[in-house]
Amino acid sequence: MGRVSRRAFTLAALATLAAPPDAGAAPRRRTPAPEMRGLWVASVANRDWPSRPGLTAAEQYAELVAILDLAVRDRLNAVMFQVRPTADALWPSPYEPWSEFLTGTQGGDPGWDPLRTAVREAHARGLELHAWFNPYRVANHADPTRLAPSHPARRHPDWVVPYGGRLYYNPGLPEVRAFVQDAMLDAVRRYPVDAVHFDDYFYPYPVAGRTFDDDEAYGRYGGGFSDRAAWRRHNIDRLVLETAARVRRTRPGTRFGISPFGVWRNATTDPRGSDTRAGVQTYDDLYADTRRWVREHWIDYVCPQVYWNIGFAAADYARLVPWWAEVARGTGTRLYVGEALYKAGDPAQGAAWQDPAELSRHLTLAAAWPEVRGHVYFAARDMAADRVGAMARVVADHYRRPARPPR
Repeated sequence: MGRVSRRAFTLAALATLAAPPDAGAAPRRRTPAPEMRGLWVASVANRDWPSRPGLTAAEQYAELVAILDLAVRDRLNAVMFQVRPTADALWPSPYEPWSEFLTGTQGGDPGWDPLRTAVREAHARGLELHAWFNPYRVANHADPTRLAPSHPARRHPDWVVPYGGRLYYNPGLPEVRAFVQDAMLDAVRRYPVDAVHFDDYFYPYPVAGRTFDDDEAYGRYGGGFSDRAAWRRHNIDRLVLETAARVRRTRPGTRFGISPFGVWRNATTDPRGSDTRAGVQTYDDLYADTRRWVREHWIDYVCPQVYWNIGFAAADYARLVPWWAEVARGTGTRLYVGEALYKAGDPAQGAAWQDPAELSRHLTLAAAWPEVRGHVYFAARDMAADRVGAMARVVADHYRRPARPPR
């Protein structure tokens, strides 16, 4: 029994002992329903953790537990910890090198095991640890010689596609799909993570004037499909289905969740889509049929990144949340809403995000939809800064008591 539930049990028992004989007819205080209250902790480019490469193991550890303590302070109950940011690892992986964001040199041993420690310290604080993986991103640059000499992308250059100034594994190659699963599932086999978590990157976001060159793979494997787009969606569908099955086999009880870009398709493109006018649609641009994954219950939870304010013309939070609730209704796939905490107090994001109450209003609105089982905030650095007090307002308005995460 975890900390929160044990405390609730103790308080309930004491209340029963102290109650007068006729108290049975009085209404009882109900235990709050399980609710996801998550926090993303991004390691890519040292965004959230560690604050810079080259810190000592002790300094990295101190920063990590400070983030976990901050999550506990704000009565959150889960962290989505990025452990494979660019085809590398925050644990001693036999498949991929140590992440450069630890030591400044890809492959450099940091002298400790961050993922093992994060799982232990999160669980000690009553937090879930969702291991966050990026499946296909190899590097945020386009120079293979900058990768560690032992990097699989250097041993298999035919796996790699340069695009938009970055390097990606080719999702159209079956051997790539098998490899990235092996690399990610190694962490699940080693550590009692509560979930495997994917972000929004599948095929890369479009870059104007650039072509993702997968002609050879399409010529070899795409013959049975109506067009290249259908073949690419099939490749991502296979990744999702196979990963889900392997997670269940590797560590039963561990969940599999995905946090996609918040718009599947605009209604002007597809009548099943949302009342939005977004420039990116995951189905068409990232070849990720996120609606299907939810409707057919391929994944345990979906956490769409609804990173817009209420009333935003192109993608209104107040329109997207009901759309996602309808998609999730009756499926068995849990719906959590990804929240853009990073926008709060940023002058570049417009007037709505200067209002400390904007995020709190998101939770109030979402509460009208029973399919919404919680929220996840991007990201840790922004929660610590809390520039205009938006997170403090959320806690004061909605998180006065702890809550268990949904299971």
